[in-house]
Amino acid sequence: MAPKKKTSTMIWVRKSQQPENKSLLDCSPLPQELLQSSDSALKSQPQPATKEHTLSKQDWSQLPEELLHIISENLEDCFDVIHARSVCHPWRSIFPFPSCLLRTSYSLPSFAKFPRKSKGFCTLEKFPMFFFRVRAPAVADGLPSEFFVGGINRDKSDDHMQLPSSLQCSVKVKITGSDPTLMNILDTQILPLGYQYKIIGWDPDSLATSFRGVAFLPLNKDGGKEFVVLIGYSHDLLVLRSVEMRWMRLEKTSRADCKHIVTFKGKFYAVFINGDVFVIDPYSLEATPLMPSERLTSQNYLVPSGNDELFLVERIIVRGSVIQFCKLACRVSRLNEEAGEWIVVTDLGDRVLLIGQPGNSSCSAKELPDGCGVSGNSMLFTNEIFNETYSYKYGVDTGNSEDDLNFWRSSRETSVTILNTSPMVALRFAREKP
Repeated sequence: MAPKKKTSTMIWVRKSQQPENKSLLDCSPLPQELLQSSDSALKSQPQPATKEHTLSKQDWSQLPEELLHIISENLEDCFDVIHARSVCHPWRSIFPFPSCLLRTSYSLPSFAKFPRKSKGFCTLEKFPMFFFRVRAPAVADGLPSEFFVGGINRDKSDDHMQLPSSLQCSVKVKITGSDPTLMNILDTQILPLGYQYKIIGWDPDSLATSFRGVAFLPLNKDGGKEFVVLIGYSHDLLVLRSVEMRWMRLEKTSRADCKHIVTFKGKFYAVFINGDVFVIDPYSLEATPLMPSERLTSQNYLVPSGNDELFLVERIIVRGSVIQFCKLACRVSRLNEEAGEWIVVTDLGDRVLLIGQPGNSSCSAKELPDGCGVSGNSMLFTNEIFNETYSYKYGVDTGNSEDDLNFWRSSRETSVTILNTSPMVALRFAREKP
């Protein structure tokens, strides 16, 4: 579930102009309704007897505690709370860190030597994922813009509040070949993309291991805290129930290796490298094939759209030809859960499907950060091996009469350079010239 938001669209949160005498207490202007509440409360307070006790406009640390509680009750967006915590130490102690940004961890038995029993444990972590852009100074239209997809960690260091005020509310971005960089999110446009799970130290895209992804489902039996974890490992799907805390091989699935796993409406969905798709009930652990009516030679991806829709994207491989990923055609289908079948679709509405690490997701094009150039009814692959991609649209005319228009193809409207994929995806968008 995505963090609670004030409105259905993103807004910019801008840091106010700093005075010449910068101090740790500088912060963004408070919303008007909060200032009105503050004025009312201040009028009810005894007036200061001397000029020395007059509240300075910059000295936000001196606000009465009851006013801070009023402010805290009016902050619905999790990043507004982060901004408030960056003001000063008293505010940091009053405003608790947003629970929706906390990373929940589970200690599980190691699976590294399965089927043999392994010593030690591994850590499963649930983390919130975001699409965000740090606003740069005004630049001419048409210049490339950089965006990031990934999780945001809480800074637990003791010296966090000693950072310059412009960096107290920040994310650390690590791009291959460069040192980690702190980026200020007080001036950032942020889009929540829900939650993902990962096992610390195991990369599903790494060829050095046979780990191919993890999914988690709470069972909520009788209000309890039971759960089921499913992972793709080696040639198997392994499952762990919290009541037993041991890994077991899931039987009667594909003979091929697992590609990735997602959850949708309380069930697991797994796709395999040969194109097989299975749905797995978390209670009975029964696996049921869920194949398209017409099978293609393709790389398949499962993309949840919240808890509303589940899409299957098939990237068609032409046998005997040189593979150029940016030129591959795609077929997109929507799950009809009641009928247990895939329905081919040609229109995604306002949706944009994001495919790649740290997890497949979707969002509304209206909520995408300004300047990314990606419109609705499209798909974007963020894991291309040649670090360049374009958004995919339906019915694109490639200029080649042999290309069937009844597929999704690269539109080449916006060029996307993949700068980095781990630990955070970094993308550079540039509109193609006509």
